[in-house]
Amino acid sequence: MVDKSLLSSRRRFVAFPLEIMTLANLLSANQIVPQMKATARWEAIGELVDVLVSTGKIRPDERELVWESIKQREQTMSTGIGFGIAIPHASSEKVHEVVAAFGRSTTGIEFDSLDGQPVFFIVLFVVPKDQFQTHLRTLAAIAKFLNDKSVRDELAKAQDATQILHVFEARSPRN
Repeated sequence: MVDKSLLSSRRRFVAFPLEIMTLANLLSANQIVPQMKATARWEAIGELVDVLVSTGKIRPDERELVWESIKQREQTMSTGIGFGIAIPHASSEKVHEVVAAFGRSTTGIEFDSLDGQPVFFIVLFVVPKDQFQTHLRTLAAIAKFLNDKSVRDELAKAQDATQILHVFEARSPRN
């Protein structure tokens, strides 16, 4: 006879195939800003948070809570990782799946980057609270993808949000 209390106290782990986290999976053309208006870090982050609100990824009444999560993370250390890339990110109980927005600046944005250089490509993403592995996988995948100079060159040449999205789709690893 099986002790039912043992069954209920055990964690059950179910293996699901892990989808490769890519910008192509996270973004649509309306989540891409091909020419950001912002010229400074906080302004740029706010512009991309507003994109998440306008596309329905974040509810308008929860904007400030998400903004505060990102701001707290950004204040610990700039997410300007060098090579013209910034990846502001946070976890929040206000999202139930990973949400993201992408912005490009042709003039550069002062972001207090690790290399002291301006940022031209910003990926902002928010992960549901307590999904630490998803958070790390997403951050690593984005950083690895944008670390490729040829990808950055293609993104710089793209004429609009649709062409930028095409770069993400064409250059993303397949599952």
